[in-house]
Amino acid sequence: MKFLHLADLHIGKNVNGFSMIEEQKHIFKQIADFIKTQEPEAVIIAGDVYDRALPSIEAVRVFDDFLTELARLRMTVLVISGNHDSPERMDFASRLLAEQKLYICGAYTGAIQKVTLPDRYGNVHFWLLPFIKPYSVRSFFKDMDLESYDEALAAALRRESVDFGERNVLVSHQFYGKTGVLSLRSDSEISSVGGLDEVDSSHVEKFDYVALGHLHGAQSVGNPKIRYAGSPLKYSFSEIGQKKSITLVELREKGDLSITEQPLTPLRDMREIRGSLADLTSGKATEVTPRDDYYRVILSDADDVVDPMGKLRMVFPNIMGLAFENRRAEANLEEIRVDMDRMKRLSLYDLFSEFFEEIQGIPLSPAQTGIVRELLEREGEQ
Repeated sequence: MKFLHLADLHIGKNVNGFSMIEEQKHIFKQIADFIKTQEPEAVIIAGDVYDRALPSIEAVRVFDDFLTELARLRMTVLVISGNHDSPERMDFASRLLAEQKLYICGAYTGAIQKVTLPDRYGNVHFWLLPFIKPYSVRSFFKDMDLESYDEALAAALRRESVDFGERNVLVSHQFYGKTGVLSLRSDSEISSVGGLDEVDSSHVEKFDYVALGHLHGAQSVGNPKIRYAGSPLKYSFSEIGQKKSITLVELREKGDLSITEQPLTPLRDMREIRGSLADLTSGKATEVTPRDDYYRVILSDADDVVDPMGKLRMVFPNIMGLAFENRRAEANLEEIRVDMDRMKRLSLYDLFSEFFEEIQGIPLSPAQTGIVRELLEREGEQ
């Protein structure tokens, strides 16, 4: 069975004030054209269909157009919700749509939805597991104390009777990790502090393929068959070095798997350029750099410049960000470093005292000083 793995569409997303709707329409047409040539049996969308839980009318229309095109191409479509989606809104009319080979799983209901598709080798079971949080699954496991994402996902998987003698594909939207494997993360993703949302990939290693969503860079998690498709477009400047693609998977007999990346070409690429204002606004700059792409510009001018954004937009109309890299900025950084060194030498009392005076505009009174010192002494700090 041949199927296409997509994820993290983020329809309706704005990047630094620029709507990505036209970019998304352009990329969906490419995907449809690829489907026409490769003729997969199914399309997987592994979460974050929309960029917001309450998407705009325009974003809903774009997704509706995309699904309508997939239906015209006679595709079976399997969709789960991600952390950006509203599970309840995603579930709307899902039972009726399933009759049209459009399977949407928005909310976890205590069981992982299974969709079985036949091919010449037998059945392939697709398990649709939307984004889950510990608190959202506790009501289904009242005899268990589920505190972490890892525990919640492990419990959800254990509840299912998966026959691993047959071919099984898991569709999931979580942050999967593996000890010793460094994941490529992007600024456009939502991440928990300290990796609290991480799930051990060992829970899913028995599946024949694991179609993941959540991380925006296409990558595997310790095993080629456990894979993030990545977002089809660049949604932050931390992604400018990534080559966006979609993943074509062919699952033949048990254990016979092939994975192919199909590159995508954006309507406008995302780039970073640096130099002086004079150099970047000269005719030579546009000779080597497409002027309509999205840019983050870093100016190297040593002196202050007047209206740099206005002058740069005369040449590059789609500037998303502007930063400065000059001697004055370097001097400010040095001041910060010196100030940090000084702070490291101060006691907790001195730090609090300076903070109080900075915020209140007056120093600590003798009574307040006594209270602070007493509290610090209790904690063994001065």
